[in-house]
Amino acid sequence: MRPSTGSCPTTTSTSTSGGSARPSTTTRSCCSSTRSADARYARGNRPAAPPSGKLRGMTDPEGTQLFHRSMPFSERLGVEVREHGPALVRSRLKWDESLCTLGGVLHGGALMALADSTGAVCAFLNLPEGGQGTTTVESKTNFLRAVRSGYATASSRPLHAGRKFVVVETEVHDDDGKLVAKVTQTQAVL
Repeated sequence: MRPSTGSCPTTTSTSTSGGSARPSTTTRSCCSSTRSADARYARGNRPAAPPSGKLRGMTDPEGTQLFHRSMPFSERLGVEVREHGPALVRSRLKWDESLCTLGGVLHGGALMALADSTGAVCAFLNLPEGGQGTTTVESKTNFLRAVRSGYATASSRPLHAGRKFVVVETEVHDDDGKLVAKVTQTQAVL
């Protein structure tokens, strides 16, 4: 479920301004995930997260494509991305009977997959210079209440972005804003 390493092609587009050619953006396709390596993600120059609710009611098509391309399982689950950036990644999963246990409760594994996918993208967007991908080395989930309808929304934020590990905290809420689960995961930098 995490971006992986391998022989990843790198492409550079060049723009011409005033007669001189200069690279504008490098895109690295890490086997199944894409990361823009422009100045937005340079250490110390990360954009702030959009204000909470900025994309309320809206889906982030670019983020949703990133999830589905890098983690096809997230597409099968029906994960929709609400917003994505180094400071905050937010996605949601719609309640569906096919994802439930007896009694119409959204399965814990579905909630964990949502949280893990959201946390993995957050870790990936916080890679140090030269990092090619991440892999989960530890994940701790506390389930606090059931989801019986609507959406489960996961919000991931980096707690630590180091050279060897990225630690991410993810909260999952229901449509009423009640905390459903809290997940802390450690991702190794590859």
